[in-house]
Amino acid sequence: MKKHLFPLILLACSLVACDNGFKVESGFTLVPLESQITTVQPMTGLVMWTTHSQRLRYAPVIQLEFQYCLPCRVVTGKADGKIQYDWSYFEQILDDMKSRNHQGVIRFRYEYPGNTLVDGEPGSTAVPQYIKELEDYNETFKKNEDGPTYYADWTNKELQWFTKQFYTDFAERYNNDPRIAFLELGFGHWSEYHIYGTPLKLGTNFPSHDYQKEFLTHVDQVLDIPWAISIDAADSYYTPIVKDEQLMALNFGLFDDSFMHEHHEIAQGDGYNERCWQEIGRNTRWHTGVCGGEISYYTNYDQRNFLDTAGMYGWTWEEAAAKYHITFMIANDATGSIHGSTERFREAGIASGYNFQVVNCRTNGEETRFTVNNIGVAPIYRDAYFQINGTQSEASLRGLLPGNSLDITIPTGLAKKEELTIVSPHILPTQKIEYEATSNELVK
Repeated sequence: MKKHLFPLILLACSLVACDNGFKVESGFTLVPLESQITTVQPMTGLVMWTTHSQRLRYAPVIQLEFQYCLPCRVVTGKADGKIQYDWSYFEQILDDMKSRNHQGVIRFRYEYPGNTLVDGEPGSTAVPQYIKELEDYNETFKKNEDGPTYYADWTNKELQWFTKQFYTDFAERYNNDPRIAFLELGFGHWSEYHIYGTPLKLGTNFPSHDYQKEFLTHVDQVLDIPWAISIDAADSYYTPIVKDEQLMALNFGLFDDSFMHEHHEIAQGDGYNERCWQEIGRNTRWHTGVCGGEISYYTNYDQRNFLDTAGMYGWTWEEAAAKYHITFMIANDATGSIHGSTERFREAGIASGYNFQVVNCRTNGEETRFTVNNIGVAPIYRDAYFQINGTQSEASLRGLLPGNSLDITIPTGLAKKEELTIVSPHILPTQKIEYEATSNELVK
C-alpha cells in the first residue's frame, strides 16, 4: 500500500453517510447550521457622539458612542487622604448610551482649547477644583488658534498622585461594567498626546517622561477595560514610549484622530500617521490592543466621503480598516452624506473588528464540537464564549486573530441550531454576537 493513501483510507472509514450529513468519529453527527452576520457586532463599527442629532436614526447600525468626560465633574474633593466622588454625571452618560443599546468609548481629558463645558469660561482645564485651590498649583495659559487654553500644572505632586489614583478608583468601579467598551487615555490637547500654539515644557504643561512611565505602567496594572493611546505618542520628544521596551510591552491599543486624511500614508506624501502606526504599533500591537480613532477633520470632505465605495485618496474604507486592523472609528459627520446612508454604516461597521464563522459542528448528544474561524480584521478584546442552552465552553474567543481558528468543545448536545449562541459578560443584555455558518459540509 502506498503511504500517501493510508490517511485517506482512515478518513473514509471514519465517515458514515446519514440523512443529515456525516457521522464523524464514533457517534458524532454533523449538525447543519444556518446563520448569518447581519448587523454590526458589539464593541465594533462606526461611532457617533452621544450628542449627535441623528443618533436615533443611526442607532440600529452602530454599537458604540463616544464621549469626552471631565474628572472635575465626578470629583467633589478629598478627605482623610481619599478622593471624594459623585458619579451621577458619568452614570447619566452611560445610561443614556445604554438606552440606545450602545456601549461607550470614553475619554477623560484635562485640556480642550476654547471649550466652555467646565465652568463656562473658554479653555478651563477639567482638573478637580480641590487641586486648583492648592497654593502650589499654578496653571499656564495660551491663546491658541483653536481658542484660549489653560494647561494643567504637572509640577504639582497632588495632580500627579490624583491622576493615578483616579484610574485606580475608576477601575474598581467600572472594570466589569458592560456599558463601557473602551477607554482612550492621554495628555495634552484633547488627551491626544500633543499640544501646539505654546512651547512644550515637560514636567510643567505636559507630564515628564518619568511620570508618563509611572502612569502608563500603573493603568496597565489596574485596568481590565481595553485602553488605547494616540498614535502621536510615537513622538519621542513628547513621550518615552517607543524607546522603552517595558512601556512597549504594555497592553495599550492605539487611536488615530485623523484617519484616512489625504496624506495619511507614506505613499501619499507626508505619511506621518502611517509612520506613527509603524513605530508604536510595530505591526503587532493590534493582536492585544484595540485599534480605532476618528476619521480626519482636516477638511469637511474627509468625513463625508470616506464611505464612498469607490474610495477616497486611493483607499476604500474596507481596505484601510483591514490594513490597520480597525475595531472602531468615529464617523460623526458622515451621517446624512451622499455616502453615509444607514445601510452603508452597517456595511462599514461589519467590515471592522471581529467576525466569527462556525464550521464542522458535530454532536453525539452529550458533547458538541466545532471549529470557529475569525473572518474579521481584528480580534475581540474581551472574553466571549459559545454556549448551548446555558452550558458554556471553557475556551474564550478573546484574542483569536483574523485567519486563525479555534476548536471548541461544549459538554452538552445540540438539538436545534438556534441553541448555539455566543455570550459575553462585557456586552449589554440587548446586544448579540452573531456568527456565520452556511454549510453542513466538512471544511477541508
